[in-house]
Amino acid sequence: RAGVETGDDGWTVSTVDGKLSAQFEHTVAVTRTGVRVLTLRADETAA
Repeated sequence: RAGVETGDDGWTVSTVDGKLSAQFEHTVAVTRTGVRVLTLRADETAA
């Protein structure tokens, strides 16, 4: 992707310009009736 580079370890990703960045993830449960986001914060809604 433009603006980022991956380190030699194949895991570390940094911004090209050296600015701060962050990654956010959620834990989800896949059930017979659909998907449930288990880690929503109080101010978030599932899409």
